[in-house]
Amino acid sequence: MHLIQVDSVQQWMEDLKLMTDCECMCILQSKPISVEKDEQNELILSSQCSTWDNLQLLLKRAWIISTELTRIARKLEKNRWQRVHSMTVRVNCHVRSMVNEYNAFIRNSSEEMHQFENLLIDKCSEFTAFTERCIQTEDEKILKSMKSSVNETLATVAQYFGQLIELVLTCEAQNLLKQIELSDSMYSTELAINSLFSLTQEGARLCRIIAKEGGVVALFKICRQDCFRCLYPQTLRTLASICCVEEGMHQLEKVNGILCLADILTDNTHSEATHAEAAAVIAQITSPHLTFTQHLSSFLENMEEIVTALVKLCQEASSGEVFLLASAALANITFFDTMACEILLQLNAMKILLEACSDKHIVDTPYSRDQVVTILANMSVLDQCASEIIQGNGVQLLVEMLFERSSSGNSAEVAACERVQQKSAVTLARLGRDPEVADAAIKLNCIPRLIKLCRSPAERNNSDSVLVACLAALRRLAVMSPDGLEDSDFQQLVKPRLVDSFLLCTNMEESFV
Repeated sequence: MHLIQVDSVQQWMEDLKLMTDCECMCILQSKPISVEKDEQNELILSSQCSTWDNLQLLLKRAWIISTELTRIARKLEKNRWQRVHSMTVRVNCHVRSMVNEYNAFIRNSSEEMHQFENLLIDKCSEFTAFTERCIQTEDEKILKSMKSSVNETLATVAQYFGQLIELVLTCEAQNLLKQIELSDSMYSTELAINSLFSLTQEGARLCRIIAKEGGVVALFKICRQDCFRCLYPQTLRTLASICCVEEGMHQLEKVNGILCLADILTDNTHSEATHAEAAAVIAQITSPHLTFTQHLSSFLENMEEIVTALVKLCQEASSGEVFLLASAALANITFFDTMACEILLQLNAMKILLEACSDKHIVDTPYSRDQVVTILANMSVLDQCASEIIQGNGVQLLVEMLFERSSSGNSAEVAACERVQQKSAVTLARLGRDPEVADAAIKLNCIPRLIKLCRSPAERNNSDSVLVACLAALRRLAVMSPDGLEDSDFQQLVKPRLVDSFLLCTNMEESFV
């Protein structure tokens, strides 16, 4: 589960509340010490907090139980019976605490939920008693025969636990969606949407639950009411999160969500923030990494309108974040359908994107450059693209992108830099068939840089995909200008089969002699 990254000491203090002493908890059976109704007892975790605070507490407790169950399985493999028993006692305590905690704030728990509570608590008690018998037995043969039963009991506890958590989270998602549907005030609607968004950040499992319970339908209902215009940005942000799962995508298709998004993007009366969040939803549902976008037939019907609006958003973006969202949506659409590249060419998008790259306040990160070069790479398959690149000084930009390096060393940024290098080399390889483009690249000393990327693994962060792209671009340019290479470079990087040159470069090691 997702846990918010905070200062380590602060996180330890938060977790300490949940790490209660096992023996004390066994004796107390999670009952409060105080019986006075008006006295706030600090030992009771389920205090008068907001629904979201209580839900966060539940998720943290669930994460701890899940972690403990995994550790029990590992200790069981090593026959660490004493550790298995002490951890089983701890899980038993946490489960009872969790049940008490969510019963204190949940509003309409079902009969099925109570049934699973009893099943889980009974099975945990049985598990604890079982492991206690194991530590009292020294006979290895008896322990070996008991081990399979212990494993089965552990699996059952994990199963009941998972089903109970699913029911609790489903119940809470239903409550939030009911709040959105029945709310008669802007404040309570906003509160419910924000809580729903926070819930989506806890992982795909919760997004599936929300989608199945009608979350996409409820949120698009908000996006179709003018009185909620000020809530559109956070509503669309929540939709983008839910649509990372297949269930969310199916619901989006059912409620004709694409048409709604197209209407929002093409409506000039909406704020830039609303347009940006709508672009984020488009970027999510057209992601090339998803395998379930084929059913988005309605997207093709509205594609020209959407692409036109996204190009305009790129052109008028007031910040790097807005440009990133709009360009990411365009980049994904160019993978989604080849017709998008032709539309982009007609809209003069190449010039707009290249001009944006010269503004360091707009295209200010490797992530933004990654989106731009993705669009250029996908558009470069069109014959008309070469002249647009020349006119917009795009060859110089592509050569500059071969020098992309991370300034922070952050792993995500390093990966983005690799993609920029790879895609710029791919684009040069594709456009290199045009003599004018090839000549411009050669004059900008593109060949020496490609050679360095091939021969020096550190320059490409040891990326094989960058190496293959650079070899392909080098071979294309070498055809146009064979005199630009030294004989050793030609013999090793151009003349052999691509796979042989690849193996030669990947086996290169630094000499310290």
